[in-house]
Amino acid sequence: MPISSTSPKLVILDRDGTINEDSDHFVKSPDEWIPLPGALQAIARLSQMGWQVVVATNQSGLGRGLFDIVALNAMHEKMKQLLAVEGGRIEAVFFCPHVASDMCHCRKPLPGLFEQIGERFRADLRDVPAVGDSLRDLQAAAAAGAQPHLVRTGKGQQTALRDDLPSGTVIHEDLSHFVDYWLQQQAQLNDGTDLPEEKLGQDALAASRDQRGV
Repeated sequence: MPISSTSPKLVILDRDGTINEDSDHFVKSPDEWIPLPGALQAIARLSQMGWQVVVATNQSGLGRGLFDIVALNAMHEKMKQLLAVEGGRIEAVFFCPHVASDMCHCRKPLPGLFEQIGERFRADLRDVPAVGDSLRDLQAAAAAGAQPHLVRTGKGQQTALRDDLPSGTVIHEDLSHFVDYWLQQQAQLNDGTDLPEEKLGQDALAASRDQRGV
């Protein structure tokens, strides 16, 4: 499918650890799906500014038999209903149900989910930010040509300490801080003015050895 000459305003988010609380035992039911503080409000701000928000998530609990597609759909329905109360919207959820041994192309850190999103929305992913809390989220984004952004929620504190983050990764405290940063960046582009670096969010740090925030 050809890329649209006017790509949509698109933001790609990981789910567990980025939007909702993560669990070493997997998030298996709507009761276990608990939004992180401020995350739904952050997504709503994007929606209200005309950004389409899409989720890309590994859900190997399906392949492991820990929950079924009915439970997964119920979790996502809860997410969408809570988000609607805040005035926000998730356009679509793309998920990989496979375990690592399946050797699929859609399980992050491979870029398959991102490629599906690009095709569905006819988007040039070079203009698209992708936000997650784990290294594989960032690797998948970079492999697809998207812009990697790390949040310190979920596994993000540990991920931020790594020395192998994709080039150009930007680090934020949480999803709300990412939205602050992203909307300020867009305002700068639209206004054609240069904002002082501190106005772009002091928590947003280029991921390099000498700029790593701790």
